[in-house]
Amino acid sequence: MRGKIFSAILALALLAAPWAAQAGPLRLAVVTKPGSAQNLCTANFARLLDQATQGRLKVELLHSGAAGDETQILEKVRQGKLELCVVTTGPFDRVAPQARAVEYPFLFESYSQADRVLQGPAGRRLLASLEKAGFVGLAFAENGFRNLTNNVRPVRRVADARGLRLRVMESELQTRLWQMLGATPVPHPWPITGLLASGKVDGQENPLGVIWNYRLDKVQKYLSLTRHVYSAHICAANPAWFRALPPADRKLVAECMHQAAMAQRTENRRQVAQCLTKLKQAGMRVVENPDRNSFGKRVSSLASSELFIQPEVAAMLEAFRRALRP
Repeated sequence: MRGKIFSAILALALLAAPWAAQAGPLRLAVVTKPGSAQNLCTANFARLLDQATQGRLKVELLHSGAAGDETQILEKVRQGKLELCVVTTGPFDRVAPQARAVEYPFLFESYSQADRVLQGPAGRRLLASLEKAGFVGLAFAENGFRNLTNNVRPVRRVADARGLRLRVMESELQTRLWQMLGATPVPHPWPITGLLASGKVDGQENPLGVIWNYRLDKVQKYLSLTRHVYSAHICAANPAWFRALPPADRKLVAECMHQAAMAQRTENRRQVAQCLTKLKQAGMRVVENPDRNSFGKRVSSLASSELFIQPEVAAMLEAFRRALRP
């Protein structure tokens, strides 16, 4: 299979070869450090594109927040100051509120469900809709299912979250979600280790890979596997730059990003169990089977809130729900 994929990419590269070389490297920004989920995707993409074009198209990876936080990265892509980015879905909801459908709480129960929706017509519809907001949506990579950590108490049911001050992404949806769950959300850009260590917040929520790779176990005591949201990464490009590419190069960039995202999702899922084991060994107290139903019931009315009543947002959520039906 890998041989067939590379052959297809190489064929596209040969079609694009007659065109003039890119004036400089493609600037691709992420907020996370090397080895993190977003960086795995970008590294895969850079390697595939370099190989397929024999070095004609190269990628400059701006990692660890070198291009700013995720909100700033999105704005720079829109302005053409960056060509590409891989950004968590949450910050997109300010500029493309229909992206909230991806992170609707308790929508996905498994990775296979997430793949069915995001790799199918509903996911392609969302990516296409981003152009109105100033982006070309190329692919969905993955952060994973988000879980809750804190320094106050084990969270076994929704009542245990009441009063916790939790760092959340700079996202209206995430802020509203944790308000409904009884916590006090504190929107704050990445990174957050210093914020947690300062004691200004009690906890945060993230996938297991993030919790381990950033060693949040050193500043957090309790972990609850709430899996309240499936968190995707959106791989996006500046439309003016992308449309100015020769058609064959556009296909090549899109295909390399798609393959990079697929490989990253596979690797991310392989690491989940290992991260949980490492966090336990590091001393985190883990609630493996919290009462997720109590959380789900508390936020069941979210779809009728002002965050989802806009026609485009409501239609996107319904498209995702339809795709999940047998």
